[in-house]
Amino acid sequence: MPKLKTVSALALLWIWLVAAAYAQTQPTDSAQMHINSRAAVLVEVDTGTTLFSQAPDQVIEPASFTKILTLYLVFEGLRNNTIHLADPVWVSETAWRTGGSKMFVGVNSQVPLEELIKGIAVVSGNDACIAAAEHLYGSTEAFVAAMNKKARELGMNGSRFLNPHGLPAAGQVTSAGDMTRLATAYLNRFPEALRFHSMQEYTYNNITQRNRNRLLAKDSSVDGLKTGYVENAGYHLAATAKRDNMRLLAVVMGASKPSIREAECTKLLNWGFRNFALVEPVPESKPVATVAVWKGKADYCDLRPEVPIRILVPAAQKDQAHIEVDAPRDAVAPIAAGQPLGSVKVFVGNELKNTVPLVAATAIEQAGLLKRIWHTVARIHAIDWKWLAMIVGGVLAVLLLVLAAVRIVPKLKKRRRI
Repeated sequence: MPKLKTVSALALLWIWLVAAAYAQTQPTDSAQMHINSRAAVLVEVDTGTTLFSQAPDQVIEPASFTKILTLYLVFEGLRNNTIHLADPVWVSETAWRTGGSKMFVGVNSQVPLEELIKGIAVVSGNDACIAAAEHLYGSTEAFVAAMNKKARELGMNGSRFLNPHGLPAAGQVTSAGDMTRLATAYLNRFPEALRFHSMQEYTYNNITQRNRNRLLAKDSSVDGLKTGYVENAGYHLAATAKRDNMRLLAVVMGASKPSIREAECTKLLNWGFRNFALVEPVPESKPVATVAVWKGKADYCDLRPEVPIRILVPAAQKDQAHIEVDAPRDAVAPIAAGQPLGSVKVFVGNELKNTVPLVAATAIEQAGLLKRIWHTVARIHAIDWKWLAMIVGGVLAVLLLVLAAVRIVPKLKKRRRI
């Protein structure tokens, strides 16, 4: 038994030493970290805050990252109701003949748009990209023009696109920074797209293909986004993961192997989740303050922040976030929904991070005549006592002067008569 206890103690000591050594080797500052690829960026998606960047402006071929922009336009069309998931999409010979990775759509067949989205997001089908582009804009050329217009709108000033799928084309370029801008906007505007990007495999026409984003199977918090590869650029991976309430996006471009792009994205994600936290000092569902309402059909009005309040902080400071509310005690109806009524200040420790207007959560209509009269009288009684005393004192003084005048004037008249 003593031997067993000694062995157990030594084993525990060894585990503790290894864990301590590992913890000491993990970088806490982005300046200490290097990613084994041509370029890399890590952002917190909700706030758009860049946590790490390495050669973000280096010019590089986008490869299948191009498909994120293609899908952006598809989901924008769905949002605007110009196209629908159930739309039958005709597959032209041009789409059918497109080389590279394929969904294997049939020439002159009709494929539901939803299936094409799966074919693009999951198996990176170049044929599906051409079919979707022709369906949305009538021609590949018109679609590419729309791609470049959207890229400018998103601030992707170092990017130029020449096709919807990302196959090599002279002059088709981007950067890790631009792709991060695109992917962040895509995730924020179309979070529903992740139900497609998170699929680990897809079967079409009796052909099953696996998603090349292997992190989907290795990390349960990862639910997207896109891989890419062309010989001149190397291996790309945009990986997004959500843990607790925070979503991060890691973009790695130009790795030498698929395994390296996966390892480097994992390194970035783990580093980000370990060192940062997204705090929400004011839950969206809860009112921040309540004010009394005079002359309204309702007697109280809840106040909420004009926009959701989320603050990205170092993990060590996540419990230091607090708010200070500056709101009136009461307000007079009518009150419009969204009407500004105060503000809330957000602090981390003693540092002011943000000031957000407080607005009425609901509209409150003016009450009927009797309630308005009653509240007018009640408000007089609610006046500060000092002011009330001054007003009453002034009124009494005036009355006394009037009474005195009433008594003195007749006496003076009598004296004059005598």
